Amino acid sequence: MDQFSISQLAQLSGIKAHTIRIWEQRYNALSPKRSEGNTRYYDNSQLRRLLNMVSLMEDGHKVSELSALSDEELIRRVQELYSQEQRQGADEYYISQLIAAGMNYDEWHFEKIFAHCLLRLGIRDTYRKVLYPMMTRMGLMWTYGTLSPAYEHFNSNLLKQKFLTAIDSVPPASSKDAEWLLFLPEHEFHELGLLYALYLIKASGQRAVYLGGNLPMESIVTAVEQVQPKNLLLFLVHNDLPEVTQQYLDDLTSLHPVHNIYVSGNVSLLSQLEFAGPLQWLRDAEDLEQLLQQNV
Repeated sequence: MDQFSISQLAQLSGIKAHTIRIWEQRYNALSPKRSEGNTRYYDNSQLRRLLNMVSLMEDGHKVSELSALSDEELIRRVQELYSQEQRQGADEYYISQLIAAGMNYDEWHFEKIFAHCLLRLGIRDTYRKVLYPMMTRMGLMWTYGTLSPAYEHFNSNLLKQKFLTAIDSVPPASSKDAEWLLFLPEHEFHELGLLYALYLIKASGQRAVYLGGNLPMESIVTAVEQVQPKNLLLFLVHNDLPEVTQQYLDDLTSLHPVHNIYVSGNVSLLSQLEFAGPLQWLRDAEDLEQLLQQNV
């Protein structure tokens, strides 16, 4: 995809559409094009320009200064910024540059930024402060079909490799009894949040059985009977009707009344649901970490 509305630009950059418009009017920061129907739109080069400006603004540069620079000069300054080893508070910089790398299918740049981010923040803060906001921002576009699925697969597969490497580095739990069973329901394929949860659980010393995505209800029933876990953990990512999701969770609860069932993922969807009894909502990674500490 090479056409973005100003609202889509705002979702990807974290800058409000009203602010972007002001930057255009005052500083000629961006140069939107017009379609045959006279509709304003932005292309990939304009998106990359905005993302680079956001990265540099995090370092104290003014938008008036950056707007006067060419695309090439912005790229050069971002590269210089990256080379500053003592940089602190770089969350937005990392988010913007990882998104920009994904938009360009630039694996080398993605790997370089990710490695620096991991070195500075560690895996927990990399997920909480960088990867989760980045996935949320990109997810807004993917959910509404306004961004090519190719971008999603490129970014997701790179991040999945990172999480699997981190998970593989954790020694197996000494207990043979499974504390956790992790899965995504049928038609759910976004595993990144679930993989991070698996990392946290294994790092806490507890044993987890990971089933992955797109799991039918009958497969969950079979796995629970065989594994006998104390806790179920699932993520709901894609948008669905609240009543449909509520019915699914109610069915899951009725099938497994003796287990704790933890749900995380799409906040706008989960906030419309009712949680009672064994069904509990984990709003973020901190909730899971606190729970794991209690279970140790």
